[in-house]
Formats: sequence, structure tokens, C-alpha cells
Amino acid sequence: MHVEGAATRVPDRAIAGYYTRRQATGPPSLAGTQIVIPCFNEASRFPTEALLAFVDSCDACVILVDDGSTDETQHVLQRVAHHVPEQIQVLTLPANGGKGEAVRQGILAALEHRGVEYVGYWDADLATPLEEAGRFIDVLENAPRLELILGSRVRMLGRKINRKWYRHYLGRIFATGASMALRLPVYDTQCGAKMFRVTDLTRELVSKRFISRWIFDVELLARLTAALKRRKDARTTEDAVYEVPLDRWSHVAGSKVRPRHFLMAFVDLVRIFACYR
Repeated sequence: MHVEGAATRVPDRAIAGYYTRRQATGPPSLAGTQIVIPCFNEASRFPTEALLAFVDSCDACVILVDDGSTDETQHVLQRVAHHVPEQIQVLTLPANGGKGEAVRQGILAALEHRGVEYVGYWDADLATPLEEAGRFIDVLENAPRLELILGSRVRMLGRKINRKWYRHYLGRIFATGASMALRLPVYDTQCGAKMFRVTDLTRELVSKRFISRWIFDVELLARLTAALKRRKDARTTEDAVYEVPLDRWSHVAGSKVRPRHFLMAFVDLVRIFACYR
């Protein structure tokens, strides 16, 4: 694998707009924050404009992980990174290893940066707006005992959660199974927005490959529970993890999750339970 900053083509309209905004205003600080975005065959729907608007608005850095894509994703990511090299990097994996491995490798790369305090990962479709990262960090800064923030898609008055009804109900069934397997009152393990406080515990959680390609989020919570017990930490997982209901989440067409993955997820849930119980 290698980290690079990329190609030399003329910027598209979104990138040109980025330069106009950048000259008009200086960015506020989210310094010390690294956000990992795993990408596999995202060339046709990569949200270039939304990503550039985010890095234009703050000092956070983004690591785009190309997980062995077979389309033009590599070129798209490189083009974006080339125009904002101080904030965006591309990490290229030699072969598709699954979302979990792409996130893990991205987090390991993020932890190599000097001064990193927070590291998160977001789904490539940005169904969860990157601006939610600021809310996650606010919670971490005001609650020193917390290790991990989970975004949670909860439909409530005053929030804009636009999710397909059938995905919502399938998600509730899976979330119930995950909660029972983990023995934790977690509402939404699979929302693609998470944020860690960087500690030696963070490094331990991503030190080895996940056994699951798809529901590694559940495995992360299982690993955290096991690590706290092994360290004889006074905190329980409920003390160290906090779910933040999102203000906005929108379904984006082109998801690679298929009905068969729902069945595969339950198989992996059994494997995780057997491994970490």
C-alpha cells in the first residue's frame, strides 16, 4: 500500500468552487482530527463537493482509502487530494479486503500523524454529513472518560433522518441481535460515523484484522469490552462509549449492501459472539 496525493488534471467545478471559498474565509480549527473514508468502486457517486466544502470549513484532515477498486475511484480520489494535499491523503490498498480492513488500515495511517487527538471513520457516500464530526468531538472534549462516539440514526422531531423504511426495519432487527450478542443497550451499531479519542487503547483495538468484513463495528465494541476487562479498567463499555443521535442522515442511492448481506451479517454476529464471549 502507499499514501499519495495524486494526479494533475484541471480541477472540476467542485474543486474550482473550493478555491473561491478558501480565498474568502479562513478555516476554523478541528486541528488534531483525522477522518478515514473507505472507498470501493465509488467513482460514479463520490461526493467531491461535500468533502471539499468540509475541509474548506475546518482544519480536519481526511484519509481516503481506496480498497482495491476496479473502476476509476483511484483517479477520482487522487484528483481531489492533489488540490488539497495539506488536508487530504489517499491510501491505496493493493486488493479489496473489505470495509473493515480499509477502515483499520486508514486508522493505523491516521495514528502515524503527529499531534492527532481524534480519529473517526465515515461512509464514503457521506450519508452522515461530515459536519457532525464537530458535535462528536464536543462530546469527547466534555467527557474525558469516553473513548468512542457512535452516530445513531434515530427519527425524532426536529431531526432529518431520511432512511428507506425496509432498511430501517431490517436494521432494527439486526441492531436487536447485536445488542443481545454484545449485552449492551446499543441502538445503532451500523451507522457509518464513528469517532475515537486517540489513546493506546485505540491502537490496541485496530492492531489486528477483524474477523468480519461487514459488521466490524460490532466487533470493535466486542474488542473494547474485552480490552477494558483485560486492563482491569474501572469503566464498563457503557462508561466508555456514547451514542449521539444524528441531526441529519440521508439515504444515498448506489449502496453495495444487498439482502444477502443481511444474512451474512447474522452469520458474522455468531462468529463474533463465539470469539469474544
